[in-house]
Amino acid sequence: MTCGGKEAGDELYQDTMLKLLEKRNRLDVQQNIKSYALSISILLWKNKKKKYANRNRLVPMENLNPMGTEESLDFADTTGQLPEDSVLQEDEKNMIQQIVLDLPEKYRIPIQLHYSAEVPVREMAKILQVPEETVKSRMNKAKQLIKKELEALGYDR
Repeated sequence: MTCGGKEAGDELYQDTMLKLLEKRNRLDVQQNIKSYALSISILLWKNKKKKYANRNRLVPMENLNPMGTEESLDFADTTGQLPEDSVLQEDEKNMIQQIVLDLPEKYRIPIQLHYSAEVPVREMAKILQVPEETVKSRMNKAKQLIKKELEALGYDR
């Protein structure tokens, strides 16, 4: 979800795989290739983000497809859940995802790696090239920021 949509995520995935393919002769099978792939993915994403920020600074453009408009709600429910409950859960999920996306990058990336990719703290530290304690404190701060924002929106669960 960091990329801003399915298409951007697919493109980042393809770019990462191409980069891994280019470097396949230098990869050590004994090392954790997943961490290396995540590191490459993060670097590619940051580079693309910087490139678009520079372009937008020079020539501002409006976003023709605002984030979230391409997703549609699926009311086909096989769990016996009421459609209203499905819509409420989808709204809550979207609200939390938006709060996470609004976090500063140094807090957002560890949260997404932990909850989306289930990356352990030790691997995150290697990927982000920071000490494990820094990863833990960033995750803790991110959780505090998310909690504070949810409370401000009246979410009391």
